[in-house]
Amino acid sequence: MHRADKAVLRLAIGLGLAVLVAYGLALQAPYVVCVMAVLILCKPGPPIPLVKGAVMAMVIAALMAAGVLLVPVLENYALAGVLVTGALLYAVFFSGVRSANPLTTILVMAVTLIPVVGVVAQALAFNVGATLAVGICTGVLVSTASHALFPDPPAAAGKRAAAATPSRESASWIALRATLVVMPVFVLALTNPSFYLAAIMKTVALGQQAGSASARSAGRELLGSTLAGAAMAACVWFGLSLRPTLWMLMLWIAAAALWAGTRLFRVRATSLPPSFWVNALVTMLLLLGPAIEDSASGKDVLTASAMRVALFVAVALYAWATVWALEHWRAARSSALFFRRG
Repeated sequence: MHRADKAVLRLAIGLGLAVLVAYGLALQAPYVVCVMAVLILCKPGPPIPLVKGAVMAMVIAALMAAGVLLVPVLENYALAGVLVTGALLYAVFFSGVRSANPLTTILVMAVTLIPVVGVVAQALAFNVGATLAVGICTGVLVSTASHALFPDPPAAAGKRAAAATPSRESASWIALRATLVVMPVFVLALTNPSFYLAAIMKTVALGQQAGSASARSAGRELLGSTLAGAAMAACVWFGLSLRPTLWMLMLWIAAAALWAGTRLFRVRATSLPPSFWVNALVTMLLLLGPAIEDSASGKDVLTASAMRVALFVAVALYAWATVWALEHWRAARSSALFFRRG
């Protein structure tokens, strides 16, 4: 079996197991746990060791606890709190680009989610931090289990070429674009944290995706992945409505991951980058999770889901516009400097 085929099966089986654990044990915000699992399962290379995963979860939990310190600043000195958050986001994005760390998204969520939720209640912020830590542990466990079922040959790791490290100037520009994508939604979420919680997670994924997208391809990648995730969520919801059980939820989400994974790992040729399909999977989970909670509480699922899709599309359009404006500004500035020197 080819390595790409094994990667697809690991993603599908790992995400299915994460759904079974998160929803079967009735964890708090189970879709957040599944999002963490997707980010870890899509990480290239060997699985994260269990001890390292536990340490990583503890570090994230400590960062979450530290993030609560920003809450009084945001409540009493709003402008200073927003500026500090922006500086932290820029530092995390810059470090992630320079180190090529695929888990940067998790750190960005730690910086943005906790202050937003802490504005409502600090106890709720600690609960969200614990949920993210549990999500990391779950992702590491299901990744280890799926790698045990479909291991890569030992020699393959030695053949993997090291990626070139971006220059400081390039990393700084990418981090700036990503920060400008995330910050407006972060400020908006402070007005209504419960409504914009999923939007914050969506914007974090878009911010990292926007950092590597060009102005020409940004619309297709950012908006297209959002619409693809919404279509996948609609298909899973339709299949789940035929027989709404935990096992069917696990199987339908695993099937969606299998479909997206064949394109993510290039089993089926596609011109779209891997980040497109990762973002589509994350969007699917962010739409399905709240919809399941709305159905359990007796709310109007279609209306609430339509509002979330509209919000996600609006955020994707904003990210596209930001990338386009910044790239054109940079090109105009470079042209002006060229003529001045000439």
